[in-house]
Amino acid sequence: MTAQSFERLSPVLVHHIVNSLGWRELRPLQEEAIGPLLAGSDAILLAPTAGGKTEAAAFPILSAMDQQHWTGLSVLYVCPLKALLNNLLPRLESYAAWLGRKVALWHGDVSASARQRILRDPPDILLTTPESLEAMLVSVKTDHRRFFADLRAVVVDEVHAFAGDDRGWHLLAVLERLTRVTGRPIQRIGLSATVGNPAELLHWIQGSGRGSRPAEVIAPGVHAGGPPAGDVELDYVGSVGNAAKVIAALHRGEKRLVFCDSRALVEELGAALRARDVTTFLSHASLSLEERRRAEHAFAEARDCVIVATSTLELGIDVGDLDRVIQINAPGTVASFLQRLGRTGRRPGTTRNCLFLALDHSALVEAAALLLLWKRGFVEPVQPPPEPRHIVAQQFLALCLQEHKVGRGVWSEEWSGLPPFDRSASPIIRHLLDHGFVERDGEYYFIGPAAEERFGRRHFMDMTAVFTAPPQFTVLSGRREIGRTDPMLLTEKVDGPRVLLLAGRNWRVTWIDWKRRRCFVEPSDLPGKARWFSAAVGGASFELSRACRSVLLGESPGVALTDRAVRGLAEAREDDVGSVHPGGLVISRNGEDVRWWTWAGYRANAVLAATLAGVADEKQRFQDEWIRLRPDLTREIWQWGVTDAAERLCLPDVDEKALQGLKFSEALPERLAMATLAARLADLENASIVLDESTRFMG
Repeated sequence: MTAQSFERLSPVLVHHIVNSLGWRELRPLQEEAIGPLLAGSDAILLAPTAGGKTEAAAFPILSAMDQQHWTGLSVLYVCPLKALLNNLLPRLESYAAWLGRKVALWHGDVSASARQRILRDPPDILLTTPESLEAMLVSVKTDHRRFFADLRAVVVDEVHAFAGDDRGWHLLAVLERLTRVTGRPIQRIGLSATVGNPAELLHWIQGSGRGSRPAEVIAPGVHAGGPPAGDVELDYVGSVGNAAKVIAALHRGEKRLVFCDSRALVEELGAALRARDVTTFLSHASLSLEERRRAEHAFAEARDCVIVATSTLELGIDVGDLDRVIQINAPGTVASFLQRLGRTGRRPGTTRNCLFLALDHSALVEAAALLLLWKRGFVEPVQPPPEPRHIVAQQFLALCLQEHKVGRGVWSEEWSGLPPFDRSASPIIRHLLDHGFVERDGEYYFIGPAAEERFGRRHFMDMTAVFTAPPQFTVLSGRREIGRTDPMLLTEKVDGPRVLLLAGRNWRVTWIDWKRRRCFVEPSDLPGKARWFSAAVGGASFELSRACRSVLLGESPGVALTDRAVRGLAEAREDDVGSVHPGGLVISRNGEDVRWWTWAGYRANAVLAATLAGVADEKQRFQDEWIRLRPDLTREIWQWGVTDAAERLCLPDVDEKALQGLKFSEALPERLAMATLAARLADLENASIVLDESTRFMG
């Protein structure tokens, strides 16, 4: 630790860093963050998983609290996951206690009595979620002006996880409203793993303060020397059963974390591992809180064991000292892979490692493509979803609840002019007024009967979350909640007993309470099924799809390959010989099946299919790699269709059913809701690039 660090931090804090933690020095990120954060700058702190980001933010903020005599609730620490907040609480409580300060936790699982204690005696630091902040602002039980009066700083952990979806827009809007409540600028500090555009992420988190407040990206050594080191291997196993066989045989005596990108795959693999007598725990969002906590605690305490999880364990939740990370198939982004890789190699003398197990040829190619991007040093930029009109509607309704009445001429000032919550939202406000979501009395707006009918249940709690969760049935064995299952599994026709697979075990359904959405079960020796409906729209990115093409053309991913993976890639290249060519893109014909192999990703292909309506098949079918073309396509029709197409790109058509996944869409004019979805489904830039590339007919 440098002398300058000792001088800037609180002496009491320094004493405990050295004597209680036993740290002889700070990490580079922690060193470099001290000056800017103590000076009140907004910042993005960038480091790999387990890079000390929490302490890099906490130590300067606690020192500022001590040196500048902050009182009351002065710091919010915001996380995307309740489990991450639970995990951080003991550590931050210890740090704050060194200075005689208090930390408290507030989220959906915290009891009403604990919340009342917090309101009566606010802590110095509150760990919470954006949804809970929203609930505090709109609740009639919370005097939000008094409660947040002393707020000075907000730390947003895993900020990249917010910025990439609508929770980010919601968070930004809530922070602007908090700024208005406090009457002062609030320092904003984002903590992130490696992202491709940290400067833009900093610009984003500053909100309306961008350009007017000092700001700095602090990322020592993050981009030095290309991709991070790691012992990474790619294997081809061909089935879930074979994956379980490999996991059971390899690295016995070690603690292994296995990532799957679906809940059903977690369940299937977990059951297969238990059948091989492997001590196995499961974690995914449809397991009950108690079930997940039991699994994660047992896994943290055990040694020779496996935990199989979805991305719920990708973020910085501590599950103990890991030996290995295993990835089934591939995550969707390099950034996600970096998070998972960073769960290992934390002990001195160990290295970060990840074993990929591909279940089929398509997954093998995609995993190789992802690793190829990683070896090139590519990380996806974080991009907020465009045109969040539904969040604008939600925020205006929330503001009406918060303030009870909102001035007709000054409502946009509540977000300090931050687009899209500024005057450009006037058509949305008019729609809310015309359809009874808000009413007007003279110069004031207030909540209307349509909003009360649609969102008013449980004191408008449905207003606080900006994502839509599909309905699920709670599964109970006696009084014990196991988790939740998709209602489709309870309604589909079966021969014999209906058996579910949940928490890695088989359960026979004994009774279904349709009214209360509860399903009662008992253990079974029969094989069960696991399935969850997903309304997610989209697929692979342009960059990942192009990397798949490069792999099929022979480029190596640059990591260790097993003999099975080498053979599998050779077979995949032979199978796809008609879809790629080193000289350009390919149009293939197999009878009436004519496809343009763009390798452009889902969103670019959605634009191309809509733009080339005259040459695409009538249903405009497409996937990440190809677009189906009309069966009578000729070179002349093709040339006619693509001429000047780059100058007349169209947004894709959107199925009205997709609006069900856009929460608060009913508070928008349907044309605006459809336009929002179309804009989010489109990649105009890369669609234009594809149209400029040469294409050849084959077959």
